Amino acid sequence: LEISNLGEKDILVLRLDLTDRSSHEAATNSVLKHFGKIDVLINNGGRSQRSLFVDTSLDVYSAIMELNYLGTISLTKHVLNHMIQRKKGKIVTVSSVMGIMGAPLASGYCASKHALQGFFNSLRTELTDYPEISIINICPGPVQSKIIQNVFTENLGKAIESSGDQSHKMPTDRCVRLTLVSIANDLKEAWVSDNPYLAVCYLWQYAPTWAWWVMNKMGKKRIQNFKSGVVSLFIFSL
Repeated sequence: LEISNLGEKDILVLRLDLTDRSSHEAATNSVLKHFGKIDVLINNGGRSQRSLFVDTSLDVYSAIMELNYLGTISLTKHVLNHMIQRKKGKIVTVSSVMGIMGAPLASGYCASKHALQGFFNSLRTELTDYPEISIINICPGPVQSKIIQNVFTENLGKAIESSGDQSHKMPTDRCVRLTLVSIANDLKEAWVSDNPYLAVCYLWQYAPTWAWWVMNKMGKKRIQNFKSGVVSLFIFSL
Protein backbone atom coordinates (compact mmCIF):
# COMPACT_ATOMS: atom_id res chain seq x y z
CA LEU A 1 0.00 0.00 0.00
CA GLU A 2 2.87 2.38 0.76
CA ILE A 3 4.42 2.10 -2.71
CA SER A 4 1.31 1.77 -4.87
CA ASN A 5 -1.99 3.42 -5.68
CA LEU A 6 -3.98 0.67 -4.00
CA GLY A 7 -6.57 1.57 -1.41
CA GLU A 8 -8.51 -0.38 1.17
CA LYS A 9 -11.21 -1.18 -1.39
CA ASP A 10 -8.60 -2.96 -3.50
CA ILE A 11 -7.86 -5.54 -0.79
CA LEU A 12 -10.15 -8.28 0.50
CA VAL A 13 -8.97 -10.90 2.98
CA LEU A 14 -11.13 -13.99 3.50
CA ARG A 15 -10.55 -16.86 5.91
CA LEU A 16 -10.40 -20.08 3.91
CA ASP A 17 -10.09 -23.75 4.81
CA LEU A 18 -8.97 -25.82 1.83
CA THR A 19 -10.28 -28.97 3.49
CA ASP A 20 -13.78 -27.46 3.79
CA ARG A 21 -14.66 -27.90 0.13
CA SER A 22 -18.30 -26.93 0.69
CA SER A 23 -17.16 -23.36 1.46
CA HIS A 24 -15.17 -22.77 -1.72
CA GLU A 25 -18.07 -21.70 -3.92
CA ALA A 26 -19.20 -19.10 -1.39
CA ALA A 27 -15.66 -17.78 -1.03
CA THR A 28 -15.34 -17.44 -4.80
CA ASN A 29 -18.66 -15.61 -4.99
CA SER A 30 -17.55 -13.22 -2.22
CA VAL A 31 -14.48 -12.26 -4.22
CA LEU A 32 -16.55 -11.79 -7.38
CA LYS A 33 -19.06 -9.65 -5.52
CA HIS A 34 -16.28 -7.41 -4.21
CA PHE A 35 -14.10 -7.10 -7.33
CA GLY A 36 -16.42 -8.14 -10.14
CA LYS A 37 -13.83 -10.51 -11.63
CA ILE A 38 -10.90 -12.80 -10.85
CA ASP A 39 -7.85 -12.32 -13.07
CA VAL A 40 -5.39 -14.61 -11.28
CA LEU A 41 -5.77 -17.52 -8.88
CA ILE A 42 -2.60 -18.52 -7.03
CA ASN A 43 -2.93 -21.89 -5.30
CA ASN A 44 -0.37 -21.68 -2.48
CA GLY A 45 -1.87 -23.72 0.36
CA GLY A 46 -0.41 -26.98 1.62
CA ARG A 47 1.66 -28.88 4.18
CA SER A 48 4.80 -30.92 3.81
CA GLN A 49 5.81 -34.16 5.57
CA ARG A 50 8.70 -35.60 7.58
CA SER A 51 8.20 -39.30 8.32
CA LEU A 52 9.01 -42.76 7.02
CA PHE A 53 6.20 -44.53 5.20
CA VAL A 54 6.51 -47.70 7.32
CA ASP A 55 5.93 -45.62 10.49
CA THR A 56 3.20 -43.35 9.15
CA SER A 57 -0.55 -43.73 9.63
CA LEU A 58 -2.61 -43.85 6.45
CA ASP A 59 -4.71 -41.08 7.99
CA VAL A 60 -1.73 -38.77 7.41
CA TYR A 61 -1.68 -39.62 3.70
CA SER A 62 -5.41 -39.03 3.48
CA ALA A 63 -5.03 -35.63 5.16
CA ILE A 64 -2.16 -34.63 2.86
CA MET A 65 -4.14 -35.45 -0.27
CA GLU A 66 -7.29 -33.79 1.06
CA LEU A 67 -5.42 -30.55 1.75
CA ASN A 68 -2.71 -30.32 -0.91
CA TYR A 69 -4.57 -31.93 -3.80
CA LEU A 70 -8.36 -32.09 -3.42
CA GLY A 71 -8.61 -28.72 -1.67
CA THR A 72 -6.60 -27.07 -4.42
CA ILE A 73 -8.56 -28.50 -7.34
CA SER A 74 -11.85 -27.78 -5.56
CA LEU A 75 -11.08 -24.07 -5.32
CA THR A 76 -9.72 -24.12 -8.86
CA LYS A 77 -12.97 -25.60 -10.18
CA HIS A 78 -15.10 -22.72 -8.89
CA VAL A 79 -12.71 -20.02 -10.09
CA LEU A 80 -12.24 -21.69 -13.47
CA ASN A 81 -15.99 -21.58 -14.14
CA HIS A 82 -15.79 -17.79 -13.90
CA MET A 83 -12.66 -17.60 -16.08
CA ILE A 84 -14.30 -19.73 -18.76
CA GLN A 85 -17.21 -17.29 -18.85
CA ARG A 86 -14.74 -14.40 -19.30
CA LYS A 87 -12.51 -16.51 -21.60
CA LYS A 88 -9.39 -15.28 -19.81
CA GLY A 89 -7.43 -15.65 -16.60
CA LYS A 90 -4.40 -17.28 -15.02
CA ILE A 91 -4.41 -20.28 -12.69
CA VAL A 92 -1.08 -20.55 -10.90
CA THR A 93 -0.27 -23.51 -8.68
CA VAL A 94 2.71 -23.58 -6.35
CA SER A 95 3.81 -27.17 -6.71
CA SER A 96 7.39 -28.16 -5.81
CA VAL A 97 10.46 -29.79 -7.24
CA MET A 98 9.04 -32.70 -5.27
CA GLY A 99 6.36 -32.82 -7.96
CA ILE A 100 8.93 -33.97 -10.50
CA MET A 101 11.09 -36.26 -8.33
CA GLY A 102 10.99 -38.33 -5.16
CA ALA A 103 12.75 -38.05 -1.82
CA PRO A 104 12.79 -39.98 1.47
CA LEU A 105 10.66 -38.87 4.43
CA ALA A 106 8.24 -37.05 2.12
CA SER A 107 6.42 -39.79 0.21
CA GLY A 108 2.96 -38.37 0.89
CA TYR A 109 3.99 -34.81 0.10
CA CYS A 110 5.69 -35.93 -3.12
CA ALA A 111 2.57 -37.89 -4.06
CA SER A 112 0.35 -34.83 -3.58
CA LYS A 113 2.62 -32.63 -5.68
CA HIS A 114 2.88 -35.27 -8.41
CA ALA A 115 -0.93 -35.36 -8.38
CA LEU A 116 -1.10 -31.58 -8.84
CA GLN A 117 1.40 -31.71 -11.69
CA GLY A 118 -0.58 -34.43 -13.45
CA PHE A 119 -3.90 -32.69 -12.88
CA PHE A 120 -2.92 -29.23 -14.11
CA ASN A 121 -0.92 -30.54 -17.06
CA SER A 122 -4.04 -32.47 -18.06
CA LEU A 123 -6.35 -29.52 -17.40
CA ARG A 124 -4.23 -27.36 -19.72
CA THR A 125 -4.99 -29.75 -22.59
CA GLU A 126 -8.72 -29.44 -21.89
CA LEU A 127 -8.62 -25.66 -22.27
CA THR A 128 -7.28 -25.37 -25.80
CA ASP A 129 -10.48 -23.52 -26.81
CA TYR A 130 -9.53 -20.82 -24.27
CA PRO A 131 -6.04 -19.67 -25.26
CA GLU A 132 -6.18 -16.72 -22.87
CA ILE A 133 -6.60 -18.97 -19.82
CA SER A 134 -3.10 -19.85 -18.63
CA ILE A 135 -2.24 -22.86 -16.47
CA ILE A 136 1.08 -22.20 -14.73
CA ASN A 137 2.94 -24.60 -12.43
CA ILE A 138 5.60 -23.16 -10.12
CA CYS A 139 8.08 -25.68 -8.69
CA PRO A 140 10.16 -24.12 -5.90
CA GLY A 141 13.18 -25.79 -4.37
CA PRO A 142 14.21 -25.08 -0.77
CA VAL A 143 12.73 -21.72 0.29
CA GLN A 144 12.82 -19.98 3.66
CA SER A 145 9.34 -20.34 5.14
CA LYS A 146 7.40 -21.87 8.02
CA ILE A 147 6.57 -25.01 6.05
CA ILE A 148 8.94 -27.11 8.16
CA GLN A 149 7.37 -26.02 11.46
CA ASN A 150 3.99 -27.21 10.19
CA VAL A 151 4.85 -30.52 8.52
CA PHE A 152 2.89 -33.72 8.90
CA THR A 153 4.70 -36.42 10.87
CA GLU A 154 3.87 -40.10 11.37
CA ASN A 155 0.65 -39.31 13.24
CA LEU A 156 -1.94 -36.56 12.86
CA GLY A 157 -1.48 -33.89 15.50
CA LYS A 158 2.15 -34.74 16.26
CA ALA A 159 4.50 -31.80 15.65
CA ILE A 160 8.06 -32.01 14.42
CA GLU A 161 10.65 -31.61 17.17
CA SER A 162 13.11 -29.36 15.30
CA SER A 163 12.85 -27.36 12.09
CA GLY A 164 16.61 -26.80 11.76
CA ASP A 165 18.57 -24.02 10.08
CA GLN A 166 17.03 -22.47 6.96
CA SER A 167 19.79 -20.04 6.05
CA HIS A 168 20.89 -22.22 3.11
CA LYS A 169 17.50 -21.86 1.43
CA MET A 170 16.35 -19.27 -1.11
CA PRO A 171 15.03 -16.06 0.54
CA THR A 172 11.25 -15.80 0.34
CA ASP A 173 11.23 -12.45 -1.46
CA ARG A 174 13.43 -13.79 -4.27
CA CYS A 175 11.15 -16.81 -4.72
CA VAL A 176 8.15 -14.48 -4.91
CA ARG A 177 9.85 -12.21 -7.46
CA LEU A 178 10.81 -15.14 -9.72
CA THR A 179 7.31 -16.55 -9.38
CA LEU A 180 5.79 -13.23 -10.48
CA VAL A 181 8.16 -13.07 -13.46
CA SER A 182 7.03 -16.57 -14.45
CA ILE A 183 3.37 -15.59 -14.16
CA ALA A 184 3.83 -12.38 -16.15
CA ASN A 185 5.47 -14.37 -18.96
CA ASP A 186 2.88 -17.17 -18.95
CA LEU A 187 5.44 -19.92 -18.38
CA LYS A 188 3.73 -23.29 -18.27
CA GLU A 189 6.24 -24.55 -15.70
CA ALA A 190 9.02 -22.83 -13.76
CA TRP A 191 11.64 -24.36 -11.47
CA VAL A 192 12.45 -21.71 -8.88
CA SER A 193 15.60 -22.81 -7.11
CA ASP A 194 19.25 -22.06 -6.48
CA ASN A 195 22.12 -24.35 -7.39
CA PRO A 196 23.13 -27.02 -6.59
CA TYR A 197 19.46 -27.88 -6.08
CA LEU A 198 18.50 -26.73 -9.57
CA ALA A 199 21.25 -28.86 -11.13
CA VAL A 200 19.85 -31.95 -9.46
CA CYS A 201 16.41 -31.13 -10.92
CA TYR A 202 17.97 -31.27 -14.38
CA LEU A 203 19.73 -34.50 -13.49
CA TRP A 204 16.41 -36.01 -12.43
CA GLN A 205 14.75 -34.80 -15.63
CA TYR A 206 17.39 -35.83 -18.17
CA ALA A 207 19.45 -38.57 -16.46
CA PRO A 208 17.04 -40.33 -14.08
CA THR A 209 19.25 -43.40 -13.59
CA TRP A 210 21.98 -41.18 -12.19
CA ALA A 211 19.42 -39.27 -10.15
CA TRP A 212 18.14 -42.48 -8.54
CA TRP A 213 21.71 -43.45 -7.64
CA VAL A 214 22.37 -40.04 -6.07
CA MET A 215 19.08 -40.09 -4.17
CA ASN A 216 19.76 -43.57 -2.80
CA LYS A 217 23.15 -42.45 -1.48
CA MET A 218 21.92 -39.19 0.00
CA GLY A 219 18.60 -40.63 1.13
CA LYS A 220 20.28 -43.32 3.20
CA LYS A 221 22.29 -40.71 5.08
CA ARG A 222 19.26 -38.52 5.57
CA ILE A 223 17.23 -41.37 7.03
CA GLN A 224 20.08 -42.21 9.42
CA ASN A 225 20.19 -38.58 10.57
CA PHE A 226 16.39 -38.51 10.94
CA LYS A 227 16.38 -41.62 13.13
CA SER A 228 19.18 -40.29 15.31
CA GLY A 229 17.51 -36.89 15.72
CA VAL A 230 20.09 -34.98 13.69
CA VAL A 231 18.66 -32.16 11.56
CA SER A 232 19.90 -32.79 8.04
CA LEU A 233 20.60 -30.12 5.45
CA PHE A 234 19.49 -32.60 2.83
CA ILE A 235 19.53 -31.19 -0.67
CA PHE A 236 15.77 -31.55 -1.11
CA SER A 237 14.76 -30.41 2.37
CA LEU A 238 11.95 -28.08 1.30
